[in-house]
Amino acid sequence: MNPPPYALGIDTSVTDLHEADALLRDLAAGLGLPADAYGCTHLVRDDDGGRPRVALSLAAGSEAVIDDARTRLTAQGHRVTDGVWDRVGRAVLYPGAAALTGTLTVAELVSRSAIERVQVLGTADRPDPATRVVTREFVRPQWREGELVLAAMPAVGGTLVPFEVPDPTPCCADH
Repeated sequence: MNPPPYALGIDTSVTDLHEADALLRDLAAGLGLPADAYGCTHLVRDDDGGRPRVALSLAAGSEAVIDDARTRLTAQGHRVTDGVWDRVGRAVLYPGAAALTGTLTVAELVSRSAIERVQVLGTADRPDPATRVVTREFVRPQWREGELVLAAMPAVGGTLVPFEVPDPTPCCADH
């Protein structure tokens, strides 16, 4: 599966992923996007190499949905561009995301959502479909070569957990 064909980018001054997630969810809720829409974050820099920031993208299978979103976001003062920032967006909103709670098998995770595969860090093999994934209610797959892929890592008891943690410790937090 490839990302939906109609997309727009939203420039922000946000530099924190969690703040970007919240902004993306708020904007999407205000737009009343359909359940098959995608919302992603993208790490970007200006051409002058300035400080990185987090830009957003929304994508849907309907041109009318994206045109309406563009009109409404522009009217709210957001800087909107056509298309996505890059092809490796980190998906926050995607079909089935709300169903990824608790502990699921890899097969359940894939069947309940738009995630097409799970990739365990450091391995080339796909995990057994019966392997349990502890979601921590925070599942952020990324687009890779047209597939929505969840990076996971081994955890206690032969389970997997998504690589991205819900509450990361800021760098140098104890200094």
